[in-house]
Amino acid sequence: MIILFLLVFTTPALAQYWGHYTNARFGYAIDVPPDFEGNGEASDGAGQAFYRTEAEQSLEAWGGPMDTGLDALAQSLAADNAALGWGITMQTSTPQWATLSGLRDRRSFFQRLIVLCDGKSYASMRVDFPTADLNAVEPVLQGLARSFVAEGC
Repeated sequence: MIILFLLVFTTPALAQYWGHYTNARFGYAIDVPPDFEGNGEASDGAGQAFYRTEAEQSLEAWGGPMDTGLDALAQSLAADNAALGWGITMQTSTPQWATLSGLRDRRSFFQRLIVLCDGKSYASMRVDFPTADLNAVEPVLQGLARSFVAEGC
């Protein structure tokens, strides 16, 4: 009973420390984990980078036009990352979202892409972190994936 009470009443308190970023140009939003500081929106309005410097973690969110389907875009991103030396460890896609992850030099990344409301644009979020932090970062990745949505549909 006490555990249930603590879960019900402390979870909202923990969630309040997450920030929120909304991109007006492309129409997407994402929650920002605690201790990540924004670097300011890009000059073209496509997105923003957030850093947790002491943990060597970064979160980037951006939007762009989608000339091909999302699956083709995800495959292209996977090939680009592989060319940069990343070992792609997972790649999954549907018509509405795609996810990929990779490893290189004791670092990992997790990237998610979503189709935006106009069907001609996408948004992407990418988290880069030390592989040793994977267990601690896993719940954060789940929260980011849940909060990363198209807005205004």
